[in-house]
Amino acid sequence: MTPTQVLQSGEVQLAVYTWGEAPTQSSPKPVVLLVHGYPDAASVWRQTAEILAKRYFVVAYDVRGAGLSSQPANQAGFDLAHLVADMAVVIDALSPNQPVHLVGHDWGSVQSWECVTTERLKGRIASYTTVSGPCLDHIGHWLAKRLRSGVPADLATLAKQAAHSWYVGVFHLPGVAPALWKMGLDKLWPSVLEKIEGIPGALQEKSETQTQDGISGINLYRANVGSRVLKPRERKTDLPVQLIQPLKDHFITAATWDDLPSWAPKLWRRDINAGHWLQISHAAQFAGWVSEFVEFVETGVESLALVRARNYGKNSGKPYAGKLVVITGAGNGFGRETALMCAERGANVVAVDINLEACDRTAELCSLMGATAWSRQVDVGNAEQMEALAHWVGNEFGAPDIVVNNAGIGVAGSFFDTTDQDWQKVLQVNLWGVILGSRLFGEQMLAAGKPGSIVNVASMGGFTPSRFMSAYNTSKAAVMMLSDCLRGELASQQIHVATICPGIANTGITQRTRFVGTTDAQQADKRNKSSALYQRRNLKTETIAAAILEAIDHKHDEVLVGVEAKGSRLLGRLLPSLIRSAARLNLAP
Repeated sequence: MTPTQVLQSGEVQLAVYTWGEAPTQSSPKPVVLLVHGYPDAASVWRQTAEILAKRYFVVAYDVRGAGLSSQPANQAGFDLAHLVADMAVVIDALSPNQPVHLVGHDWGSVQSWECVTTERLKGRIASYTTVSGPCLDHIGHWLAKRLRSGVPADLATLAKQAAHSWYVGVFHLPGVAPALWKMGLDKLWPSVLEKIEGIPGALQEKSETQTQDGISGINLYRANVGSRVLKPRERKTDLPVQLIQPLKDHFITAATWDDLPSWAPKLWRRDINAGHWLQISHAAQFAGWVSEFVEFVETGVESLALVRARNYGKNSGKPYAGKLVVITGAGNGFGRETALMCAERGANVVAVDINLEACDRTAELCSLMGATAWSRQVDVGNAEQMEALAHWVGNEFGAPDIVVNNAGIGVAGSFFDTTDQDWQKVLQVNLWGVILGSRLFGEQMLAAGKPGSIVNVASMGGFTPSRFMSAYNTSKAAVMMLSDCLRGELASQQIHVATICPGIANTGITQRTRFVGTTDAQQADKRNKSSALYQRRNLKTETIAAAILEAIDHKHDEVLVGVEAKGSRLLGRLLPSLIRSAARLNLAP
């Protein structure tokens, strides 16, 4: 790339690049400043910059010692104070009348943290998007806190990050890293990115200065890491900060950001199933997230996706922080209890139920627990309504992380009293609702390339034959087989499918069960008797909800809940003829 201009900053000259039309008094527009990392130059931003330039004035520059910018006289010239001064020069020259929206990647993010937490640039930065580069002082506090705790889990987290940060130690060894670049690492670099990051060579920017960039940039680490990590300062910012964490980052683990809310209270956090250089591999999505954040800061209008990201930032460190959970049948029973447990763990919840008042209440209860929740009235057996739900979720939030297909209805009575309409209704809700939920949201997960969980609620009735439960048990048996088949298909895509089979649960479903072949009075009597039985058994909704979360957390394929469910499953396998004979018993209420 050819620089738009060259700026003087102390002893060095900075090569600056721009995309799009500069703002004027008659045509104002936001300015986005992109800062690259190691061992890159500003050219690493080209694809992302070209997308952003359709709406903004975009600026990038070669950090001192990289690309076409000149070299400082010595290692001390790479310290953070000089890097802050460089950014100030660029901002004053390219955006003299308005603050910029800062985006930093890798070491560009490290130095940008210094810029947003210093008085030198106060009022000159409107927002900050950080990717794969923590503040060195924050890391120092993060390390010290976990070392002091002595908790094995904290020490394991430190060990994991140390394994990812091996290169920092190598960079401090005299002569080793420069020798690697001189011996051919510069020529191999494109193939390294292709093999490790999965970035095709066609997407990579060819750098004429790659050797010098690799050698010179090592001074950034040597001049700053030890002094800042070992003696960390208090570095806070009140700026809006958007954290984007690539889940496949080979250098930074997600846990390093867990304490960030204490340093940046105005925090929005997003995860992406990408490698370290996502501005190349996922340029369109990355540029879209930057644009969304810039528009929010400029206008004050927050999208639902950013609401989700804000909740993630607030709950960083909680096990379900940042996750979006869609739960059908969330208006009551263990559907509601599952929603509440997910909310307690920091998730965003979409509560779905055919009863709007009930799912509104579930969303309200989740909100009272500090979560962000939405309610949607949907008949899960209606394909058009489910497609509209999936479309809304995908457009507003992106693919969900967890889907719990829980909605169900009960039908009991003789097979010969069960009408076509009865069969159609129970299969439509209990089976077709699970098919639609699994397919529509599973497609979103696959398209996003992200891991996830699909939980399908069946029943012990799925493997326990009964003469008066033919329709209900058939629907639940089908759910079990569907889940088994889907689990096999999605296993290689990191999408886990779990089946939950509760026993006699006290959920209130018996008061909504249709008892076929009865008068209204007889039906009311049977519902009351069934409810009394389920209440005496008293398998609690909390127990089933906990089993659902356990299946998600531990990737269980099938979870049987209740001694009757476990006993029936065991009996069916050891003595199948006995359990078939038991189906002849008339146990109807």
